[in-house]
Amino acid sequence: MKKIAILGSTGSIGTQTLDVVRNNSDLEAVSLAAGSNIELLEQQILEFRPNVVSVWKEDKAKELKEKVKHLNVKVLSGMDGLIACAAEKEVSTVLTAVVGMIGIRPVIEAIKAGKDIALANKETLVTAGHLIIPLAKEYGVSLLPVDSEHSAIFQCLQGERQNKIAKILLTASGGPFRGRTRDELKNIQAEDALKHPNWSMGQKITIDSSTMVNKGLEVMEAKWLFDVDYSQIQVVVQPQSIVHSMVEFEDGGVMAQLGTPDMRLPIQYALYYPERRTLPGERLDFYKLSQITFEEPDMDTFRGLHLAYEAGKQGGSIPTVYNAANELAVSMFLKKKISYLEIVDSIEYAMEKHRFIENPSVEQILEAEQETYHNLEEKWKREEE
Repeated sequence: MKKIAILGSTGSIGTQTLDVVRNNSDLEAVSLAAGSNIELLEQQILEFRPNVVSVWKEDKAKELKEKVKHLNVKVLSGMDGLIACAAEKEVSTVLTAVVGMIGIRPVIEAIKAGKDIALANKETLVTAGHLIIPLAKEYGVSLLPVDSEHSAIFQCLQGERQNKIAKILLTASGGPFRGRTRDELKNIQAEDALKHPNWSMGQKITIDSSTMVNKGLEVMEAKWLFDVDYSQIQVVVQPQSIVHSMVEFEDGGVMAQLGTPDMRLPIQYALYYPERRTLPGERLDFYKLSQITFEEPDMDTFRGLHLAYEAGKQGGSIPTVYNAANELAVSMFLKKKISYLEIVDSIEYAMEKHRFIENPSVEQILEAEQETYHNLEEKWKREEE
């Protein structure tokens, strides 16, 4: 029996991970952590009977504790609860799908406790890759990518580790606004940006996909996961989301991983690596598939991708600023407080204002996040006056 923790169990990746658990009798979710959706978490507790669960807000945790008091489950809250779920004694693999930098500390503690990490939280490596990668090596644990693109690259590298990577070809759908000009994006509303053409995801990641900031975060994550330079990472728009990413080797050979847009495949692959198992669902039909097309990304219109390369190359605390500015700006856009184009403008502003730290500690990473929030809030306050 393989026992796992799921951080972010009520989100898109978390619920699909539990689908994988349902389909595999030798997989058990022994700890679950959620944000505030205690109604869904209660249902998950009733079905999967975990040992421990965590809710981010203490008042919500108290409410849930009352609801499940007849069950043998420990209910915790806050960062301590997240860490307890990640470091639960019986757990062998932690799947982390929480949104934001709150995922950093639980991953660090899980690594120190000897747990393998199935990683679906981009911020962990984007902001703290310089800490996480050496720590994973020190404790001899595996970092197994769950993002469809990084999983694709990981799959392409099986049996090829001794061969040198010439280039990573990181694919992107292009989002709902592919082909539009900056001028055409001026009046975009949240409901427009939340209509992704191929994938079903949470609100924040769907907005990030529309701005291509999500792809920028993936570029920075790929640098750490696969130990390559930014000059070796090329983003390729693949609108059908059939080719999930590719690797070019130094002899010019290119390996690609293809499949339907179904996140359960990379989730299951990470949980059972290196074994492949039967997965129910749609299969690619190459007789019906009329074409697979590729395009160059428009980095002028989608400047968030260009800024990601700049942030990654500068390194240090700048990727944290990029990520934090985007998180806050997306939240403000969803609340209709700023316009769509102001999301990326805010990232650029925050990067310019930041006081650079070359090799930040976890504390300095979190301080840089707060500094970024402060700078942007001050900016928006001045603009309102």
